[in-house]
Amino acid sequence: MKGVGAIAPTSSHTARRMASVIEVESGLPVLELGPGTGVITRAILERGVKPHQLVSVEYSRHFHEQLVQRFPKVDNRLGDAFDLDEVLAERSGHLFDCVISAVPLLSFPMERRVALIEDLLSRVPAGRPVMQITYGLLSPVIKMPGRYEVSHYDFVVRNLPPAQLWTYRKAG
Repeated sequence: MKGVGAIAPTSSHTARRMASVIEVESGLPVLELGPGTGVITRAILERGVKPHQLVSVEYSRHFHEQLVQRFPKVDNRLGDAFDLDEVLAERSGHLFDCVISAVPLLSFPMERRVALIEDLLSRVPAGRPVMQITYGLLSPVIKMPGRYEVSHYDFVVRNLPPAQLWTYRKAG
């Protein structure tokens, strides 16, 4: 996985919009990818997710160490979002309510993006979303009718740079 995908941390407004898709009452844990400085992590916790119900996967050792100090009760993991079978080995077969992702997808070839989205969708119940932030105008993952559905969720001007939020769901 590559490094940081934005010139500034995600705004708290954007983080709250991303966390808004969480259904706390599902009782399922939430998977966060690319938490960086923890702005989205905080919004997820403020949404009502208990710290032990949040699994946060960060690629950067520096950010990971900061997250462990800031959010010691969160299940913080150092690892690669593109290798979740290894990072989440003991949770194999367990589902998450949803995935909240700030992985800088535009830094990767399309086939890796599609593979990641499909992997993430296998980890959530049918109908539940993978929420992805991007700074491009279009979905960072191409539409694959019959495999998954792509929806534009929001355009957040109150972010530097302005952010696009996209959701992906298993095809119906």
